[in-house]
Amino acid sequence: MTNLAPSRAEQEIDRLLGIYPRGFDLSLDRIARLLDDLGRPQDAMPPVIHVAGTNGKGSATAFARALLEAQGLAVHVHTSPHLVRWHERYRIGVKGGAGRLVSDEALLEALLKAERVNAGQPITVFELLTAVTFILFAENPADAAVIEVGLGGMYDATNVLKNPAVSLIMPIAMDHQQWLGQTIEEIALAKAGIIKRGAAAVFGRQDDNDALGVLVDRAEKLGAPYVIYGQDYLAHEENGRLIYQDDEGLMDLPLPALPGRHQYSNAGASIRAVKAAGFTITEEIAARAMTGVTWPARLQRLKTGTLVALAPEGSEIWLDGGHNPHGGRAVAEAMAGFEERDPRPFYMISGMINTKDPKGYFEAFEGLARHVFTVGIRNSDATIDPVALAQDAAEVGLKVEPVESAVDALTRIAQLARADERPPRILIGGSLYFAGNILEENGTLPD
Repeated sequence: MTNLAPSRAEQEIDRLLGIYPRGFDLSLDRIARLLDDLGRPQDAMPPVIHVAGTNGKGSATAFARALLEAQGLAVHVHTSPHLVRWHERYRIGVKGGAGRLVSDEALLEALLKAERVNAGQPITVFELLTAVTFILFAENPADAAVIEVGLGGMYDATNVLKNPAVSLIMPIAMDHQQWLGQTIEEIALAKAGIIKRGAAAVFGRQDDNDALGVLVDRAEKLGAPYVIYGQDYLAHEENGRLIYQDDEGLMDLPLPALPGRHQYSNAGASIRAVKAAGFTITEEIAARAMTGVTWPARLQRLKTGTLVALAPEGSEIWLDGGHNPHGGRAVAEAMAGFEERDPRPFYMISGMINTKDPKGYFEAFEGLARHVFTVGIRNSDATIDPVALAQDAAEVGLKVEPVESAVDALTRIAQLARADERPPRILIGGSLYFAGNILEENGTLPD
């Protein structure tokens, strides 16, 4: 297992975690006060694409970055959570090329500035880290910024943004009910909070009409021009190509480098959002973005590394951080598609945290997975015990076995592999935090 020594910035964040609350306390008062004291760096941002949603917002952020960088623009990107290191949350745009993760020196400097100006007043660590986003992005010139919401939207710390170029809301489903509400309408209203008066809004594919109705109602009340996936724009696969269409015409594109049919609509929403933000997207630019987009732990194929070496030779190993029932169905659909084209024994290695719905996630794989191994998440107080997680999987009809680690799971898969069958297909995931564990153990860190 790889053990990364914490950098100076990470040591500072660990210190802050010991002083300020770790969790969510959804409010804008504290972050607004701190940003005012910092001179309102959020007002010095380049045009912002603000992204919310239950599923797909990370992929949409990656597509938006790819679309903008494909035309040589410098793009700042804020994502949450990180997989292995805190630096992943802050990507600094570079003119004419791919952005780079923030340096440890710059991150430490921004952290110390935020804490110094906060002067010990009540605040959460996530709010301090969000202030760091605006400090870093305001101090480094760029052509655009893509900012992913941390949780919800209306009272998320990123929602101090008053004039985004566009608000992009990806698919909404039941998740984080303890913070956002017990109904799909309440959750949708939280997400709709990023829509601003008069600012463009783009709604990604919404499978729940009640959620879509909440978004439309909010946009109309604020006079925000909006477009709806499937009504005003569309993206679908046709003859091995991605066809995107809106009121400006049609684009015939390569399929996205991010696997899974769910990525077609994610890509379409991002194209429409970048256009709504005022940027020109030609077919050539979009094609370059579709083939160049990357996003760790979203159906990421692991081909090399310490853990990969433990699997039977020729195994196909996928890593995905999807964790809720909606995400599980999308990943299961992708796995079923792989199985149709290339049948292999299919195994799962899963770890989850206790704010999720394990049964709802596992139900999508019933009849598809031959065997599931459950593992705890390292360095997480919220991890579900592997035995309890195995019980959840068993209750929906899966054959399951709790083990101590991913190493043990891969060793067991190697023992179960049969010489008269194709090498197995293995899905590792169930939580972004677990995916981060795997990337670190495998020695394949996000960059």
